[in-house]
Amino acid sequence: MRIFDTHAHYDDTAFDEDRDALLREMHENGVEYMVDIGCSMPNSRSIVEFVQQYDFLYGTVGVHPEDAGNLTDADLVELEELSKRDKILAIGEIGLDYYYDEGTKDIQKKWFVEQLQLAKRRNLPVVIHSRDAAKDTLDIIKAEHKAETGGVIHCFSYGVEMAREYLNMGYYIGVGGVVTFKNGRKLKEVVDYTPLDRIVLETDAPYLAPVPYRGKRNCSLYLAKVAEEIAAIKEMDVKEVYETTFRNAQSLYRML
Repeated sequence: MRIFDTHAHYDDTAFDEDRDALLREMHENGVEYMVDIGCSMPNSRSIVEFVQQYDFLYGTVGVHPEDAGNLTDADLVELEELSKRDKILAIGEIGLDYYYDEGTKDIQKKWFVEQLQLAKRRNLPVVIHSRDAAKDTLDIIKAEHKAETGGVIHCFSYGVEMAREYLNMGYYIGVGGVVTFKNGRKLKEVVDYTPLDRIVLETDAPYLAPVPYRGKRNCSLYLAKVAEEIAAIKEMDVKEVYETTFRNAQSLYRML
């Protein structure tokens, strides 16, 4: 079993008490690589230092739509510099999130576009966050990016029709714990539809732990449950799921 967790937040305070021990335990038990994902300017700055502490840990830099209201042009210049640091693989997570506050749509769109353009300047893949913003996310990506640098739709939450749009542009589909939920029918359908060579595994740790750990702090070891669910949906050997998604992640992040 070789696992590549393409999306986690191990710099989160949820791991403050046992971060080092947990990271090393996971790596010793089959989690070969983990990518710690940037969400804000402060944590993008800290991630570039954090990933230097572990051979198996990599990072991204970017500003999540919920933090986009605080962004400035100077921050964008700094993000570009941070993206040049060792072991930084992508720009993300960036995108649109209308779940809590639709009043910030315009500012979210502005900085989503700016960060997509940054990714193109740096020729780095993107990690896309999209919640309750299906049409606007797709419209912006079609206009500004079209997977020119490659990328992944993180925590995919839309249906098969939307998945088809992203797959046709060459994006990967990020699949995590939600696929094991009883109310995860839509994602199960997307997994069934999506070719295995376009799926990557992700935790979003500490969030979205799979069944039977739902509601607890998530970690990369629990991706075994996600891989097993994908194998069941696709009626294939779980070993094939591990091997293919591992290669997919390497391809996504240009580590091959």
